[in-house]
Amino acid sequence: MTDQIPAQSNARQPGAWMARVGLIAAWLWTILAAGGGAMLLIERGPWPLTNGWFALLSGIAACPLTAWLARRAFGIALSGRARFAAAALIWLAGQIARRTGF
Repeated sequence: MTDQIPAQSNARQPGAWMARVGLIAAWLWTILAAGGGAMLLIERGPWPLTNGWFALLSGIAACPLTAWLARRAFGIALSGRARFAAAALIWLAGQIARRTGF
């Protein structure tokens, strides 16, 4: 009797591609929002609070590094959905503040 190694299938898990798309989207949002917010703060200064702060914080909330640091430092696991929801709410708060003149 010969020992056979079972053939590994190349089939990926069904949600693996969604995880990759989510990771790419998170990095893109981080670069665009946090980078744009930082540029606004550099160009226009820190006041009023709508000058890039909300965009910067939204980008930081979506960043995969934020989830990694939270898990490593505090033992808190932040899902992609939770990070996306936080980023969207921060962005929405910034839009409301900008339109109302705060």
